[in-house]
Amino acid sequence: MTTARPGPCRAVPTAPPSRARTAGTPAHVHSPPPRPLGQPMRHLRTRATLAAAVAAATAATLLVPGSSGATTAATAADPNIPEVCADRRPAPADPGAYGMQLDDTFRHPALTPVDEEHEHSFPGRNKQYDTRSYIKNMKVEAAYEGADFTPDPFHTWQNVVDFDGRRYMFQYDRSEGRVYDITDVKRVKVVERMSRQDVDGDETRANATWAAHDYWGASTVQWNGKLGAYVMVQSFESKRQIQELTDDPAHDKYADPEGVRKVREKPGLKGFKVYRLDGPRKKDWKLLATVSTDATQKDPLRSDPGTAQQGSGSLDTPYWTGGRYMFIATAPDDTYSRTEYPTNLHSAGYQSWDMADPAHPRLLDTWHLPGQRTGEDAAYRKNPRCGNRTSWMGARMPLFIPKPVEQGGRYAFAAMGGYGLTVLDISNPADLRTVSHLDLPPSVSGTEGDNIDVSQYERTGIVYYSGYPLTEDCYEPYKDVYQIDASDPENPRVVGALPRPTPPPSAGFTDFCQRRGSFGPKRTGSYTNPGRHTPGVLGYGFYNAGVQFFDVSDPAAPRIDAYFVPKAYGTGTPDYAYGNQTHGVYVEWDRNIAWVLTNHGIYALSSPKVLGKPDLNRPDKPFRTSEF
Repeated sequence: MTTARPGPCRAVPTAPPSRARTAGTPAHVHSPPPRPLGQPMRHLRTRATLAAAVAAATAATLLVPGSSGATTAATAADPNIPEVCADRRPAPADPGAYGMQLDDTFRHPALTPVDEEHEHSFPGRNKQYDTRSYIKNMKVEAAYEGADFTPDPFHTWQNVVDFDGRRYMFQYDRSEGRVYDITDVKRVKVVERMSRQDVDGDETRANATWAAHDYWGASTVQWNGKLGAYVMVQSFESKRQIQELTDDPAHDKYADPEGVRKVREKPGLKGFKVYRLDGPRKKDWKLLATVSTDATQKDPLRSDPGTAQQGSGSLDTPYWTGGRYMFIATAPDDTYSRTEYPTNLHSAGYQSWDMADPAHPRLLDTWHLPGQRTGEDAAYRKNPRCGNRTSWMGARMPLFIPKPVEQGGRYAFAAMGGYGLTVLDISNPADLRTVSHLDLPPSVSGTEGDNIDVSQYERTGIVYYSGYPLTEDCYEPYKDVYQIDASDPENPRVVGALPRPTPPPSAGFTDFCQRRGSFGPKRTGSYTNPGRHTPGVLGYGFYNAGVQFFDVSDPAAPRIDAYFVPKAYGTGTPDYAYGNQTHGVYVEWDRNIAWVLTNHGIYALSSPKVLGKPDLNRPDKPFRTSEF
């Protein structure tokens, strides 16, 4: 599976500063959310147990043999290659130290290097990928397979819009995009195809669909009252699947200055675009603004996308609900560099933007943790991952916000990979403030912190924090979905974890690691899903375990209530994508339909027990703005 791809210390001057907030040092005294925990937290992990787990994992990380820490050619050529600590890249895991156990469970390796391109077989693993499917408390209402329903076999984004009494779904990943009419769930129609296949996917080349350097970035689509129309904000970011650098130590960012130079010099917008939508097709998009997040640009609204820009751009789906304030994850320049990941050059923090006029977004504030930028080496050195040449450090997604600021929301939650979780006060978006910080146990390799589900926070005070796997065959630590009690935002604490999915007896194997492919949580859909999220329900894409629906109505006793595990691949699935199976779930909460996105197509699922009675026809009212 492929996904996005920081020696001796030296004094390096920093670029124009943002205001780093000291983790764990609140700027003000904050009152807790108005609702206390709904249930007692009995039978959950104790703080002492978790502290021991952190200490053990930290020790394992630090005990990996390191090099002398000599400055590499890449560092000498580029001061923003973060060799703060000696090379402590994990060695390959001993095959005898992990695998199937006598009780038919799987023991994960404690520590692994980045290695996404190879199989890691073990005794008891299936010889072939599993072409059967498994289901509990769900019904497949419709299935759509093939290239039209698989723009990209690894990952896609989704949005819903409603025009003229019809409901449409967008599914896309950069140059590959589709628009579907999903009004009738059982008769989905493709109404537009977007592609660059005729120019070999080269984003620097224009074709009939795209201008040079243009593509469909991860988007939020919301109704804007000022314009009386949908407005789509698209992220434009550094490409994560690149050829210039690899996770091979001989060709990663530490060893290949020429590769680093080529990445730095790539042209393209780093930032976001704003469109007005007058219909569901690309011809209906009207460009309102092109905004660079590169802090070195004289005017962010008048940059040149035909030249190289600094920083990461806006990462993944911007957080915006159609009102005044928007929050994005971004590294504003190349000094936001402190990440160990071997092919990623930037460590993203967060920005707030004023969207009162969607055609003229205005930057309000920039926030990052101490240690994320060149020159902040003392803070960075304190992280046990320093030098492991493996961990993703920094944001992958924008802030996770239980209630919009415009509705009185105050707190936001940041998932920052190897930097852990931070709670921010966003009540004044022009002054983002650190409330508290929580380090999570190292889980190397894989993405250690990517998603925070905040849908239950107002009711229970619990948020759900998770990373996701990068390798196949469970060749990395398992990625727990942590239950974090943040009812006191100044003192968040881990109080449990969601149960690990297990296959049904009919599967013929006892652990999903045996099924082949990646296994672990991805995300719980998006805040942009239409309708109001059902209380007590979380649905995660779980790669080779399909989609898993958890009942968290009693946080002390979470359980899996329903699942659908589709076949591992379908007709036309390229063999390199067999291991990247169910990678997304998108729920229409207003129609009680779950769309499951896989490497071979799309499934429409219902579950009266979990989601409620499904509506397979036109929704009662059009989707306009995300509800909370």
